[in-house]
Amino acid sequence: MEKIIDENKQGEALILDQKDGNKKKLFIESYGCQMNFSDSEIVASILSNQGYNTTQNLEDADLVLVNTCSIRDKAEQTVRKRLKYYDKIKDKNPSMKVGVLGCMAERLKTKFLDEEKIVDLVVGPDAYKDLPNLLADVDEGRDAINVILSKEETYGDISPVRLNSNGVSAFVSITRGCDNMCTFCVVPFTRGRERSRDPQSVIEEVNDLWSKGYKEVTLLGQNVDSYLWYGGGLKKDFEKASDLQKATAVNFANLLELCAKAQPKMRFRFSTSNPQDMTLDVIETMAKYENICNYIHLPVQSGSNRILKEMNRLHTREEYFELIDNIQRIIPDVAISQDMIAGFPTETEEDHQDTLTLMEYVKYDYGFMFAYSERPGTLAGRKMEDDVPADVKQRRLNEIQALQRRHSLYRTQQHVGKVEEILIEKSSKKSDEHWSGRNSQNMVAVFPKEHYKPGDFVNVKILDCTSATLIGEAVGYSKNNS
Repeated sequence: MEKIIDENKQGEALILDQKDGNKKKLFIESYGCQMNFSDSEIVASILSNQGYNTTQNLEDADLVLVNTCSIRDKAEQTVRKRLKYYDKIKDKNPSMKVGVLGCMAERLKTKFLDEEKIVDLVVGPDAYKDLPNLLADVDEGRDAINVILSKEETYGDISPVRLNSNGVSAFVSITRGCDNMCTFCVVPFTRGRERSRDPQSVIEEVNDLWSKGYKEVTLLGQNVDSYLWYGGGLKKDFEKASDLQKATAVNFANLLELCAKAQPKMRFRFSTSNPQDMTLDVIETMAKYENICNYIHLPVQSGSNRILKEMNRLHTREEYFELIDNIQRIIPDVAISQDMIAGFPTETEEDHQDTLTLMEYVKYDYGFMFAYSERPGTLAGRKMEDDVPADVKQRRLNEIQALQRRHSLYRTQQHVGKVEEILIEKSSKKSDEHWSGRNSQNMVAVFPKEHYKPGDFVNVKILDCTSATLIGEAVGYSKNNS
């Protein structure tokens, strides 16, 4: 639940530049969070070296891979429908191989081979380097499955191919796995223990992206605030590290600073943060560097202390307020977004009202809000009855969403009349005559194209807004435009 899911990108088939000499065709589509889309880029890179070029034509594919998500039941049901559709295509193209990747592969393991007869290989999130061996197993008529979770794998040595990229913004993965055992979340079971990537490899990837013309990087992790590099190994084993390792360890604030210094004209964002792990040195680093965007995704999930405890969130409502107060004190023009779950088991009307009053206190810029759905394998799924009726969940969700729309409008209205730096990403969805980009606070702004182009940093006078979009006109290039 703590991973941002862009509904517009679900099921997107990924495409990259064709590599001369590659004869086989790969169709790969992704569901779920940004991490899954980033992982698909790693998979495409590995398979590119195995003779595969990507295609967006499913019927032509020699290999079809679906990168899956287990966060919500809706995502799993969508994947099952896609597998049935692949089955029909396979009738026409019997040599086509089909594989399931990612979190759903890890959760269901051999069930895919036993029940979904369409599936030839099942590959968990830490086993992508084993794909060439697994494909060889399939060619020799053997079941191919590797869902072993690793304590070391970070894919830091794989240079991801950028798929369906706008050429302006990119994701760079810095951690894998999660040690926070939130009772609603399947991630610790599907992605394993928390480990961090060598900071040098992160900086090398950032520098490479800049050399290729990218202007913005989002540092990705299930919980970026837990980033900790001390020469390799799990975060939980840091206490066993040597004195030298501890003295030279790199935490998330350090990594953020290294990135900001390495490319002073590149924008940096990060996702996702966890309130119980976020420290003020991260906020102070954000305030210190102009190229670190003033935006934090800070999931809270509920405003009720009782429900937070049931969720195994290791912070209280009061501690969350204190963190928000400190963030807003250090970065006055910060934007904050939320994740919220309506109807968690045992949630009462009083608990729900606590969520609404917490939202009133923070007045989030926007949010990702869901009705609770029980996920098999989670602690809540095993130990708690899903006892809030569906209609009550939906009504509470509607109230949360309505309040968020009011707060989103309140926040966007604060930008009207200001001149703000916008990084142009693409044409506006609604008008081919307008560009679309984002400001430091991650708000989308649209304005007439004129002579500007994607990748330009442009100063835009904000003239109007909706609850989701700033509307303005360019007044010139910003000082960061190179």
